[in-house]
Order: sequence, then C-alpha cells, then structure tokens
Amino acid sequence: MPRQRGDHPNVLVFFTDQQRWDTTGSHGNPLELTPNFDRVASWGTHVHFACTPQPVCAPARALLQTGKYQSHTGCFRNGIPLPPDARTLAHYFRAGGYTTGYIGKWHLASSEPVHAEERGGYEYWLGANALERTSDTYDTVVYDSQEQRVKLPGYRVDALTDAAIRYVDTHQHEPFFLFISQLEPHFQNHIDDYPPPHGYRERYTGRWTPPDLAALGGSAPQHLGGYYGQVRRLDEAYGRLLDALYSLGLHENTVVLFTSDHGCHFKTRNAEYKRSCHESSIRVPTVLCGPGFDGGGKVNQLVSLIDLPPTLLDAAGLPVPDDYDGRSLLPLLRGQSADWPDDLFIQISESQVGRAIRTKRWKYSVSAPDKQGARDAGSDHYVEEFLYDLEYDPYELANLIGLESHAEVAQVMRERLITRMVAAGESVPVIDPAPARRGGQRRVTSAEARL
Repeated sequence: MPRQRGDHPNVLVFFTDQQRWDTTGSHGNPLELTPNFDRVASWGTHVHFACTPQPVCAPARALLQTGKYQSHTGCFRNGIPLPPDARTLAHYFRAGGYTTGYIGKWHLASSEPVHAEERGGYEYWLGANALERTSDTYDTVVYDSQEQRVKLPGYRVDALTDAAIRYVDTHQHEPFFLFISQLEPHFQNHIDDYPPPHGYRERYTGRWTPPDLAALGGSAPQHLGGYYGQVRRLDEAYGRLLDALYSLGLHENTVVLFTSDHGCHFKTRNAEYKRSCHESSIRVPTVLCGPGFDGGGKVNQLVSLIDLPPTLLDAAGLPVPDDYDGRSLLPLLRGQSADWPDDLFIQISESQVGRAIRTKRWKYSVSAPDKQGARDAGSDHYVEEFLYDLEYDPYELANLIGLESHAEVAQVMRERLITRMVAAGESVPVIDPAPARRGGQRRVTSAEARL
C-alpha cells in the first residue's frame, strides 16, 4: 500500500561530485554552463557561501548522510564504510513515513555490489559504491536492490537522471525522499580525464579560466574544457528533473537541493584535485527550491554541508536529532540569524592531517607534521600553514602566514580554530606559529583581524 502523503513535502537531492562553485553563472562564470541552476537561484534560495567541511568524497558523503563530523563517525578518509549503527537521512525519513531511494555513487560501503546492510537504510537502491570503477562515460553499470548488475543506456549523467525520473513517476502518490548521486564532474579514474558528452569538450576548451587556475596552471589547460562540458550536461539533467516534477504536478510540494561534495583545484594545490583548504577545494554550488525555499533569496551567511541534513529534515516537518553537528537553514530564512556561526570548520585528510577555519574575510589552515593523512584521523600538534585575506585575494594567491603585520589575525583565527575543533569532538591541540616574516607596507587593525 502507498504511504499516506499527509502534509509532508517530497525531498529530492541532486548531488554532483567535485563541482567548483564558480562553474555557475550565479557565481560569475561567463560561459552560460548552468542556466537551470541560475534560474532556480534567482527565485529559490541560493546559498552563496556554501562549503564542504571535508574536501574528499567519502568523508563528505558520510557527514551529509549522518549530519556529523568525521570525528564522530570515524569516516575520515576514503575506504572507511559507515559504522553499522550510523543513523542516516534515510532512517529518519523512513521513520517519518517516507519511502526512500538512492541512485548513483555511494562510496560508503566495503564491497561491490553494496550489500543491503551497508546501504544506509535506503529502501530502493540503484547504485554502486565506486561508480567511477564500475562504469564509464557511456557504459553506466550499477546494481539494484537484489545486487543484480544493471546497465543503463545513455551518457552516465543522463542514465542516472532517467532512473531518477522513473522513480519520481512511480512514487508520485506517496511522500518520497530520493538522493541522486552523480559522478560528474569527477574525473574518470582510469584515464585521469573529464570526458563530457560527445561534442561538448570543443565548446569550452580554451575559453574562460578562473583566476587561480590561470595563475597556477595545474592540469586546467588539459581538463577544463571537458570539465565544463560535464557541468553543462549536469545542469541540463537537473533541468529535466525539475521539468518532470512540474509535469507531474509535484513542483510545489517537493523540496529540491542541488549541491556537491567538494570542488576541484586541478592539481594546483597538491598532486590531486581536492584535499586542501582552498576555496577551489571546499566551496560548492548550492541552491534549494520548493516549500520553505521559494523566494528565499541569496543567503550571505557562511553555510556548511553539515547544515544541510538538519535543513532537509526541518523542511519535511520531521524532528532534527539533538546530536547533529549542524543546524537548519530555515530559521535563517525567517530572519532568525542572531546566533548563526560566523565561521566554517574544515577537516582535511588523505593529503595531510589538516584543519582550517574560514570567516567572511580570512582563511587559516594548519597541518600536523608528524601524522599521515591516509592513516591518522587527527592530531594534538599542528603547525600553521596558510593564511589568506579573502576580501582582497579571493582566489588565494598570496599566503600571508607568518607576516608580522598579520600576527593578530593568526592569533584570532588560531583561537577560533581550537574552539571549533573541541566543539567537533577533538582534543585541544597545540598549534605552533609559523616563522615570522616582515610584512612590508601591509597593516591590519584589531577590528579587521576579527572579521
């Protein structure tokens, strides 16, 4: 029997992998890659400063499913499955009377295909733990709820979106929570490239390059055209999914979240594409529409992915667990912003054991010299590594750490970071200051140091 709808809206998450915030027109990209995202941002709720607190796949997915930092789940790097007792969004939505479905990349299990006990409580299943390894651009292979191999037709973005549209159509008469997890614009591992649909690379190769990539190079000249082509197709798929909701009369009763797990710095900050404190790694495009979010405008406060699980439950009229590490955006949209945090906390793993904090103006990052990112979840000893002035250097090209002119900024940010680490369940660390350097003509007032 279908579950009774009641007053609860449907909830749908369109999740991309490794998408920079500045791929969208809403963030200044001039190539018109994301007309659907930009349209929704204009009349829905655009989270302008959305950042991941863990710039690598599995840890970001774990926190989005559980609402908790890695220091509470233990999922600090790729290859660590969700704990068996972890309560995910699927568990809470099922308890609230929703039918639940998951389509696409999971990356939180220990096997392929993913066994039922490692699917995070989702009922309908059409996915793969490591979609980049089970499939290719035009060879989409996933597994169903019976662990049977399923090959879906079309370009991979379209294949998964078609499956999501079929799910929505089948479950239109009951409240549903659907999570569609795309692989794009992640690179295809075995060729270390970003293969877009046929003909799309040619549209964008050699065109606009973000300032950090223009200055630092990396693999951007080789990869940016294909990456942009993937982003364009993702936006087209997102638009088709919204069209399906509209055609079924569900658009006014469905909350839709578009976001990504982390960004992409194209091998400019380390030997990989993410796993760093920089905006290119942590900042992601995020927009919501539907009940509670239409007409929400642009949110200028700093928002973490850790805030999205409580937001989705709150929007569905379901209780938010007391042990969540984030908070719902809905009070913020109602003008209740007095106690909203003015900084973001970031835990970095695999490339290093790092911690960072971001305010509207400053970015401060530390690393553990005696720890290995693929082995150690944290440390009690760090050294200062980066300090950026995001107001005057938004693409983080000038590292200010150690400058005598910015000593007070570093001190303020160090204290902020320690407070956040302790709140996230970590021990109080020792953070060694960077060696002092002369600041030249630079000056920072005490008031500016606290922005």
